[in-house]
Amino acid sequence: MQLRCGNPKFRTRRLIFEACRIIYVGEGSSEVDAYIRQCPPKTQIRLREVRKAILEAAPGAVEGIRQFRIPSVAYPGYSHGVYDGVFVWYGLQRNHVGLYLRPPTISDHKKELAGYAATKSAVHLPLDRKVSAKLVKLLVKSSIKIMKEA
Repeated sequence: MQLRCGNPKFRTRRLIFEACRIIYVGEGSSEVDAYIRQCPPKTQIRLREVRKAILEAAPGAVEGIRQFRIPSVAYPGYSHGVYDGVFVWYGLQRNHVGLYLRPPTISDHKKELAGYAATKSAVHLPLDRKVSAKLVKLLVKSSIKIMKEA
C-alpha cells in the first residue's frame, strides 16, 4: 500500500487503521475474533472490553460483521427495517473505539455521556481510558428497547 503523506506519524496511524478493515463479512464470533486480532495489540483490550459489556447486556444476541465491516450485534427475528435486527456496532477508529447505537439512544443519555465525544448515533470511547462497562450496558439496553419498539 502506497500512501501519499509526508508525515510518517500519520502514515503509521493510517496503516493501523486500515489493518483492522481487512476482514470478511460474515456472522459469528469467529469473524469478530478475527477483526479484533487484526487490530494493534494495545487496542485489542478496549475492543474486548466493549464486546464483553455488549454481550452481557444482550443475552442471546448474535454477533457478526455486517453492514459497515465492523462488529455488530443483533437479535434474530427483529429483521424489519434496514439493519436486520442490529442494535449496536463497534469498531476501532484512529483515536478511539466507536460505539454506534440506534438513535435516539445518545440524545436520551446526554447526562451519562458527559465527558465523552458523541454524535447523533456514536460515542467515542478513548483508547487511553478503561471502558465503562456500566455505561456501555446502559446504552446497549436502551438501543435494544428502541429497536424493539420500532
